Amino acid sequence: MLLDFEQPIAALEGKLLEMQKLADESDVDVSEAVAALQAKIKVLKKETYANLTRWQRVQLSRHPDRPYTLDYIEGMANKFVELHGDRTVGDDKAMVGGFGEIDGQTVMFIGQQKGHNTKQRQFRNFGMPNPEGYRKALRLMKLAEKFNVPVVTLIDTPGAFPGLEAEERGQGEAIARNLKEMFMLKVPVICVIIGEGASGGALGIAIGDRVLMLENTWYSVISPESCSSILWRSWDYKEQAAEALRLTAADMQKAGLVDGIVKEPLGGAHTAPAQMIETLKNTLLKMLKELATIPAEDRISQRIDKFSAMGVVVE
Repeated sequence: MLLDFEQPIAALEGKLLEMQKLADESDVDVSEAVAALQAKIKVLKKETYANLTRWQRVQLSRHPDRPYTLDYIEGMANKFVELHGDRTVGDDKAMVGGFGEIDGQTVMFIGQQKGHNTKQRQFRNFGMPNPEGYRKALRLMKLAEKFNVPVVTLIDTPGAFPGLEAEERGQGEAIARNLKEMFMLKVPVICVIIGEGASGGALGIAIGDRVLMLENTWYSVISPESCSSILWRSWDYKEQAAEALRLTAADMQKAGLVDGIVKEPLGGAHTAPAQMIETLKNTLLKMLKELATIPAEDRISQRIDKFSAMGVVVE
């Protein structure tokens, strides 16, 4: 899948393939031309991805070839045991979690899971959890606390499921309870936005000692399309809405709402999934080691202070 701003790069890469094919099929020496074109492609890529608009980063965050939660878990963890159910209603397939081991360090992984094809997306409800999903997440967090295991949450959701049944089963209450309980967890908590971070659906598993965003992700109370439909009664103004929302990783870090940005491979996480997974793994190991040196009481106080300071203006 090619995004509109990637078309010029794809055109040059097509020419490069034709040139290499010509060299293979004939005795013509095109090595200098190939090298020049490769250099041109590299420069164009750097310029393109260094100057993306906010809407273009939203598009990248939704690329269907990006790694999803289970891809990261399976790529980072030597062992992973998925746990199911909220012990009340059922097992929400849009929220996954379980114990995993990263280089000998046991971690409780929790995250929203989308699907790689239509059937999987329907099975996972497009990554939109119901209340039982958030209750399952909380159950796993409490289990991690019981066994003194750090929690890593991977966030990628267009929002909590807005259906009537979800509201009847207490969608708002489930998310609110998670916020309250995550503040008080005695174990280290690291939250990473790996794709879309929309509204309370994302925030329900995003209260942590460290909150990170991948370079081409977004985090906001509302999606650009929904914002556009409310303000302009049309989705046609989604690009302007994205600019106004200031929802990119750079915007969030500047506003003090996230603690760091994890750099993606040139072109986005979908261009080199294995590299992206390894980068995130190394980042998590470093932060887990750092957080392990802080006493639980201090971590909780710092966590509360960090989130309490958000949105506060002192003149």
